[in-house]
Amino acid sequence: MKSSLYLVIKRIVSAVFPVYQVEGIENLSHGPSVIVGNHSQAFGPLAVELYFPGNHYTWCISEMMERDKVADYAYKDFWSKKPLLLRPFFKLFSHIIPPLSELIFTNADTIPVYRDRRVLKTFQLSCDKLKAGAAIVIFPEDYTKYNNIVHEFQRGFVHVAKYYYRQNNVAVSFVPMYVCPELKKLVFGKPVMYDPDSKVDVEADRICKYLQESISEIAYSLLRHRVVPYPNVSKKNYPFNERKS
Repeated sequence: MKSSLYLVIKRIVSAVFPVYQVEGIENLSHGPSVIVGNHSQAFGPLAVELYFPGNHYTWCISEMMERDKVADYAYKDFWSKKPLLLRPFFKLFSHIIPPLSELIFTNADTIPVYRDRRVLKTFQLSCDKLKAGAAIVIFPEDYTKYNNIVHEFQRGFVHVAKYYYRQNNVAVSFVPMYVCPELKKLVFGKPVMYDPDSKVDVEADRICKYLQESISEIAYSLLRHRVVPYPNVSKKNYPFNERKS
């Protein structure tokens, strides 16, 4: 049962967060599927939590659920790229939010992502949710730039498909999703299927390349807008969705 305080917070957030238009719903599979999107800082997870069309669970780094680890992780990952003069404020803020972070991320529809030997728990929880009919949503960007739309994807999430196939003999689809805060859109592209007959590392490269390119193509097809990048940089440095030659 979800915390009453969490439900109040979610209601407040939904009242102030912009309404997103959802496009490409026909691309969402009726079978087991992993939805992979650009993070857009906090906009991606928030938009998915409020407007994803269906039952879903979002991968969330476990440090955001563990009170004693929130401050260090949040500052490094969210605010360490802020202008130098603002960093002390965000450093202080990162030490204020741990109780709230723990409350939110342990009550939201999330799956903890562990970066130690517990990573197998992440995969098993994901497989269980997929088998129960829920989609898994993942924002796998890191700090290496791919193009002006997305950053490089970490490859490890593709192993979910390997584990699921081993347990259920069913291939998982991966669906690209572009989060566009400026146009207030969530857009789903055409899925790509996991090939269980291929080596998982080869599949990880193939699937990640497809997803990065598909998300980029969705962005390029939309009206001109600023892209909210993964790093929390100054807004004046946000790129436009213009195709680079």
